[in-house]
Amino acid sequence: MFIEIIKTIVLGIIEGFTEFLPISSTGHLYLADEFIKLNESKAFINMFMVVIQFGAILAVILIYFHKLNPFSPKKNHREKSQTWSIWFKVIVAILPSVIIGLPLNDWMDAHLTSWQVISATLFIYGVLFIIVENWLKNKRPQTDSLEDLSYKTALQIGLFQVLSLVPGTSRSGATILGGMTVGTSRFVATEFSFFLAIPTMFGASLLKIGKYFMHGNSFTGSQLLILFIGTFVSFIVAYASIKFLLDYIKRNDFKAFGWYRIILAIIVVAYFGLKTVLA
Repeated sequence: MFIEIIKTIVLGIIEGFTEFLPISSTGHLYLADEFIKLNESKAFINMFMVVIQFGAILAVILIYFHKLNPFSPKKNHREKSQTWSIWFKVIVAILPSVIIGLPLNDWMDAHLTSWQVISATLFIYGVLFIIVENWLKNKRPQTDSLEDLSYKTALQIGLFQVLSLVPGTSRSGATILGGMTVGTSRFVATEFSFFLAIPTMFGASLLKIGKYFMHGNSFTGSQLLILFIGTFVSFIVAYASIKFLLDYIKRNDFKAFGWYRIILAIIVVAYFGLKTVLA
């Protein structure tokens, strides 16, 4: 059991670190599973990889609790109205994922979770980040505050989030890239991506747990412990990761993440390609 806890801690660190950076937590967890295999059923592992994202959600809620709390007694009427406006825009932005993504979720999991797809999406979005950053280099963003974010722009970002259904894309990567493409600043795109994560990832976690039980599975005591540890570690690391990213983008662009994705894609192709040849 000690070894399983160590594996869980490592997976929690990977999830927490990669969830909000635009480098694909799903892709990293899939690759980690190649080397760090929990001694559990495939059904439990698939559910675990999604549910530990709940820790990352809690990190966002903790960091932005005041900003996202429309009932805060410390806010005046105008500030409360602005907070409600943010939530309404988040609701508008998640509609495409609910309408388009929900029916396709099982098909995507069954047919697109492979090293070929993950390496391709890592590479493609890595290149896109570099291209978009070069394109925006001398352009002034049309939206540089969340208060100025329109419902139309929120919906457009939500449409980009649908792309993250493909493993390796990165939910944060798709929404940040989408936000910048439709005219938001890096900071607005990043913060709105964080806020979108709350209902999106919470819903995904509930969906995975629901399907897990619907297929006749249940939790043992050790599995509950693994879930708790993974979620808790994810929460701690995600908190630090969010703080890092917010500070990083004040002085830097996203090109470094683009290059990281490209290099990782090449490593993935080299490793799995060689493995396939030698099999």
